[in-house]
Amino acid sequence: MGVIVILIIVSVLVAGGFLIAFLWSVKTGQMDDDYTPSVRILFDENFDSEKSGEQKIKVSNKAV
Repeated sequence: MGVIVILIIVSVLVAGGFLIAFLWSVKTGQMDDDYTPSVRILFDENFDSEKSGEQKIKVSNKAV
């Protein structure tokens, strides 16, 4: 019975540590990225070249 009490206390402390770490990360702004690079890679457009007025050149690897 004593082991169960120790395990419950340890699990509550670990859960509290994770809660504190999560609240700290939200407070310091680590969760503010609304448009991540992992989503940007899915798009074909190059937004930097469109802003500067450059033309995009598409190259195909098809054998002629």
